[in-house]
Amino acid sequence: MHRFLSIILVFSINCVLIFNICEAHAEDNSKSTDLILDSAEKFFISLENGEYEIVWNLLSNKSHKTIINDVHKALEKMNRDINKEDIAEDFKSGGVMFNNYWSSFRSTIDMEMILEHSRWKMGFIKKHKAEIIISNKKSEQPARLRMLKENEVWKVGLVETFWNRKRMKFMHFISNLFNKEQII
Repeated sequence: MHRFLSIILVFSINCVLIFNICEAHAEDNSKSTDLILDSAEKFFISLENGEYEIVWNLLSNKSHKTIINDVHKALEKMNRDINKEDIAEDFKSGGVMFNNYWSSFRSTIDMEMILEHSRWKMGFIKKHKAEIIISNKKSEQPARLRMLKENEVWKVGLVETFWNRKRMKFMHFISNLFNKEQII
């Protein structure tokens, strides 16, 4: 009988421990979800409000590098003599190219549709990657916004989300942007 009670006691303790671990995991997942969604929402609200420094700081490192490279390529095609380091410095300091880029980018996006008329749902969450599914009844397919955790902060993977399938359209957009506006 003593052995039977010991088994029940050990089983009960294990059940309590497993329940606590599951509850802690669910709480961590909920906190992660909040942080991920907050970061993405802050990105779009800051873009809508013209707070481009915040927008830039919420982008992934790959997005930074790709945007600088794309701007450089567009300027080279227009025979503008400027190096990547100068473009990167302009973006870092919130210069003319930086502001022209984000103002034009903002003008191509229906912010009201994204922020007010779309449904945001959390997709997968992994240690350093996550996905937000943004659906709108006017769109055929939802956008799957990729989020990346860099230096313990969730960042928007703008390039990771959109560049592969829209790179050519985007390069055309950049070329038109820099043909219309004085950047240097």
